[in-house]
Amino acid sequence: MSFNLASILRESATATPDKPLVHVAGHTFSYAQVDELSGRVAASLLGLGLRPGQTVAVQLPNIPQFLFAYFGVLKAGLVVLPLNPLLRTPEIAYHLEDSDAALLVTYDLFAGEALKAAEAGGVPAYVATSPGVPEAPEGARHFDELYRASDTREIAATDPDDTAVLLYTSGTTGHPKGAELTHAQMYTACTTGGETFGYRPEDVSLLVLPLFHVFGLSSTLNVSVRFGGSVVLVPRFEVGAVLDALEKYRCTVFCGVPTMYVALVQADVGGRDLSALRVGVSGGASIPGEVIRAFEERFPGTVILEGYGLSETVALATFNRSADERRVLSVGKPLPGLDVRIFDEKDEELPAGREHVGEIVIRGTTVMKGYYKKPEATAEAMRGGWFRTGDLAYRDEDGFVYIVDRKKDMVIRGGYNVYPREIEEVLYQHPAVAEAAVIGRPDERLGEEVVAYVSLKPGQDADVADLSAFCKERLAAYKYPRELHILDDLPKGPTGKLLKTRLREM
Repeated sequence: MSFNLASILRESATATPDKPLVHVAGHTFSYAQVDELSGRVAASLLGLGLRPGQTVAVQLPNIPQFLFAYFGVLKAGLVVLPLNPLLRTPEIAYHLEDSDAALLVTYDLFAGEALKAAEAGGVPAYVATSPGVPEAPEGARHFDELYRASDTREIAATDPDDTAVLLYTSGTTGHPKGAELTHAQMYTACTTGGETFGYRPEDVSLLVLPLFHVFGLSSTLNVSVRFGGSVVLVPRFEVGAVLDALEKYRCTVFCGVPTMYVALVQADVGGRDLSALRVGVSGGASIPGEVIRAFEERFPGTVILEGYGLSETVALATFNRSADERRVLSVGKPLPGLDVRIFDEKDEELPAGREHVGEIVIRGTTVMKGYYKKPEATAEAMRGGWFRTGDLAYRDEDGFVYIVDRKKDMVIRGGYNVYPREIEEVLYQHPAVAEAAVIGRPDERLGEEVVAYVSLKPGQDADVADLSAFCKERLAAYKYPRELHILDDLPKGPTGKLLKTRLREM
């Protein structure tokens, strides 16, 4: 039996060809148009000699070309590697090499960084351009060339367990790892997600979450296409632009991270008709109960439902199903097809109760196939058949899960995952740095802010401005530390291990 995730587009396009799939910047593309253009992209990619199973990196913001490329790559039987547009050249180069990417699709506004990485790795690049820009930058082909194929109908036969999407995520050690998500897992995730909170064909979702992230890709785009709804693309979160889109397109569903809800609560909505909004889905970090209450008061008729998931589980694990069933401060109950438990350090399940905090472990239909080319990391993460999340929680007697803390040192800044080890390794590359430690501190606007502490080598000289500039050149904008301290020595324990607990106390 074969199955290709792109069938969700073909099915909806067949049922409602003229229905709007995506609205963006005053333009609308129907299901039939997206189906045709993505089919042309698929035919062109195969015409270039790419073979089923090879990887295509897609580094695009929230623009229609992302949809054409995404579904086109899937239709060709290739693997989609979504990349953050904010990545710098060394980061892009790592992802291209580690994933064995055969081709890169990027955007003209940040093509300089991407093209340097592609050229160094010998990866051909196609550039989607802004309106009014007729030519691709030197060294790349124009993305529009991929629309020229005439064959648009065929969808490649792929096995349900073939990898459809490669999503890179990091632990507390080493480089980012590519989580292999299959066609079947991606389909199950969007089907289960949509059914759980009652997505309807008449729903219009506002999509401001980045499409390179699993939350925006699976829980918003795939759900909408799977159930024949419409999406409104907003390139980045700006309160005015979001409110304009909510009102203009009568959006009914909004998916976002807590900082977005905080900003919307504080916004002036006087005179606006936002009555169509019926549900807000929150994830990426814990949302305070006061924010939920304030938002629902400010937007009558809207309920916020919080969930929990990871890239390795296609954004799914637990969810609050409805206003009647939810429990504020909880991330809900396990979703159908997933077994979610709380284990202690001996890998034994803990009983219910606030006093029984342990690690969340998950097994089931949407848990990744593994980390690409990393069998040891996969075996460690999937020990005993359970995916180890690194997140600490407890459950109550009714099965609701409550996140307590991050077992890992990961910092969540404005909904983006920031991994201290990656920043520390960059700091260690500076010739004057002897030791480095990165932590997160609470921040009212972003949830957490990145803070770095360093000590310098004897006889070396560097200041905060120098170290900050060094990081900014090598790290995406959301990663580099906004606060940096130079100490004579970093606190250590008896074994010489850096004590981040002391730094947090500072």
